[in-house]
Amino acid sequence: MASRILLARHGQTEWSLSGKHTGRTDIPLLDEGRRGAKLLGERLHRAPFDGLPDVEVRTSPLVRASETCELAGFGERAQPWDALMEWDYGAYEGMAPPEIKALQSDWFIWRDGVPDGETLAELSARADEVVAWARSADRDVLIFAHGHILRAIGARWLGEDVSFAARVKLDPTSLSVLGWAYDAPAIERWNDTGHLST
Repeated sequence: MASRILLARHGQTEWSLSGKHTGRTDIPLLDEGRRGAKLLGERLHRAPFDGLPDVEVRTSPLVRASETCELAGFGERAQPWDALMEWDYGAYEGMAPPEIKALQSDWFIWRDGVPDGETLAELSARADEVVAWARSADRDVLIFAHGHILRAIGARWLGEDVSFAARVKLDPTSLSVLGWAYDAPAIERWNDTGHLST
């Protein structure tokens, strides 16, 4: 079986709720985020996933992702990996898009990047590292991480430029699956939050 990546975005935080760019600031989950993480875990432990007994699990070391992993029931199987940390937003850390656009009116993160932070090329290289690892063996992988790095991984899985990530929205505590169709990389499921409506 060809490998797939299951992507789990971390649960809701105060900054994700308000739209602030949360890169390396270690923001904890809100109660809503903890609830969502548990619901995601329940979903992954039911059919068709059945607890993913053979999956290899990695998580961003940042608390919002690692706690989501733990609450979802995969903490004991997970290995922290710095490659899964969120984009380093540099000078724009903690700022919402309207605040940034007040400084740079035509700013678009997937084109312009961020000052004093990680470049688009660096973000793309980290995403490529994750994709190469996922494809390195015939087993599925489950990763718990953050909105922008997961979108970048999605773009690079498909062989698209990292800027393609602008076209794929990703909500907190969502589940996405990257796999294969006709022997080519494909999206099997994206931004699925059906488990949150229970």
